This record gives sequence, C-alpha cells and structure tokens, in this order.
Amino acid sequence: MALGKRCLRGAQALIADKGYDSDAFVRAIEARDRDAVIPSRSHCTKPREVDGFVSRERHLIECFFNPIQHYRRIFSRDEKTSRNYMGRLRFVSALIWLR
Repeated sequence: MALGKRCLRGAQALIADKGYDSDAFVRAIEARDRDAVIPSRSHCTKPREVDGFVSRERHLIECFFNPIQHYRRIFSRDEKTSRNYMGRLRFVSALIWLR
C-alpha cells in the first residue's frame, strides 16, 4: 500500500481508526519517520501501543464533523472554489458553535 508523497509532509503522526490497522500501512507510515496512532483491532494477537491523548483528540474532531454533515452544501461540496467552500464551512461551524 503506497502513501502519496504529499500525504505526511508536515505531520508528526497519522491518526486513524481501526479500519486502517494494517501492518503494511503502519510500516509505510513509520518508514517516513512518523508515528502511527491507529488502535489495533480486537482480534489482533499483538496489540499496538497507542497514545490515548492523541486518540481522544481524533474522537473530538470526528464529533465536530458529524453535525457539519447535516448541511447539504457542505456535505456534497457544491462550491466551485476552495475559497467559497472554506467560507461556507466557517459559517456552518459558527452556527454549530452558537447553538
């Protein structure tokens, strides 16, 4: 499994869920001197150690993006330019924050 050249450019770690728990994927991340914060699946015989703090941060981000998906224009990415999309995303984020 190949990672893109730009995938981990400025990152210190790659944070993902159990669906990305693959030895080949983790080795590809570690070959680029990055940490793989991916919890092991329940059937794994040798579970990998995961930084709990970083894993909880991923959960907070996912909980933030869940309500954003209810806004159709954000979810379907109808905006033509990235500037307009980011403006719409900031507006929806402010609406959710003000609830």
